[in-house]
Amino acid sequence: MAKESEVRFEGFMPTTPADTWAAITTGSGGWLWPIQYEPRDGGAESGLTPNGGMVTVWKPSQRFVTYAEDENGWFNTLEYVLEPKDGGTYLRYEHNTVLDDFDVEYDACKRHTAFYYHSLGEYLTHFNRREVKYFKTDAPETSKAPEAFEVVRRAIGATVAGDQVRFEVPGIGTIEGVVDYLTSAFIGIRTEDALYRFYGRNVWGWTVGIGHHLFAEDADLAKAEKAWTAWLNGLYA
Repeated sequence: MAKESEVRFEGFMPTTPADTWAAITTGSGGWLWPIQYEPRDGGAESGLTPNGGMVTVWKPSQRFVTYAEDENGWFNTLEYVLEPKDGGTYLRYEHNTVLDDFDVEYDACKRHTAFYYHSLGEYLTHFNRREVKYFKTDAPETSKAPEAFEVVRRAIGATVAGDQVRFEVPGIGTIEGVVDYLTSAFIGIRTEDALYRFYGRNVWGWTVGIGHHLFAEDADLAKAEKAWTAWLNGLYA
């Protein structure tokens, strides 16, 4: 049964409100996925919701709200409030929407939110305002199995957050980085020129996936997507 939900995040970001605002409104490909907003009250949103939405509040470096709805009573609204604090930004975020399978989707939304806003902090700390190339892909249906994400963790060699890891991706080469996030459902690896994100969505009965943010100037997106897709599929062959 469909039910309304609310998920919140608040925390300190290590950059000015102007930089944090830019990451949210124009730089989401660096930590979330690419979303486009027309920079004005009433501007169009595309890439966040299935049929697009509208910017309802656009106050640069202070407050940003976007809203979408459909004819069946579904809606989705995100609100960001930014305040300068201690040389950085205190960010308050609120997400209200309607979920069909509430218990499953609400848990997924809360846990994804924690990972995404951790990734925002990583982006702002290490890759602020750098050009990014982003891609995502999902593993085969067999990755829905209860222990499927453990296969990814073992392939990476991650045991705790803070680990230094080194593993091979054929077609790319050696990946060396630090485990910046690790839970039963998510793994984050930060290297000198990328944020690699691994999603154990089998926790909710969905397929495992990846979403990678590449900051190297010479990053070959097509090559990376092909190689990582083969790597991921190979884990479940």
